[in-house]
Amino acid sequence: MSELFEFGKRILASQPFSVLLNTELDRFEPGMAHLSIIVRDEFKQQHGFVHGGVISYLADNALTYAGGSILGDSVTSEYKINYLRPAIGQRLVAKATVLSSGRTQAVCQCKVIAMNENDEQTVAVAQGTIIKVEPRN
Repeated sequence: MSELFEFGKRILASQPFSVLLNTELDRFEPGMAHLSIIVRDEFKQQHGFVHGGVISYLADNALTYAGGSILGDSVTSEYKINYLRPAIGQRLVAKATVLSSGRTQAVCQCKVIAMNENDEQTVAVAQGTIIKVEPRN
């Protein structure tokens, strides 16, 4: 495994909320990141769909991973998410890429996909600005 991927796995393991959701880092390369979770009943809302907060978390984290792959230590400055259809599936995968980056910020996009054994549906799209964390003096 690459040094970047190993670093990404260590960061994910240090995030208590990500650990709680059993988030997996599937792919992490310069300019892109794929994060996934196995859907559990605890993630669903009253209609049986994955709760929007879970989808939003996954998109936010994938956006920050993608931006951080270019910038280094980073956080989300802002993001917008559009829910396209109910998230029904066994697994959710967030695939994020960097659209543009500079020295201190990156604009990234993400698709969240619900997967079943024989089907994949894009359930949300997001775009965000990721900023480099500057060391405090």
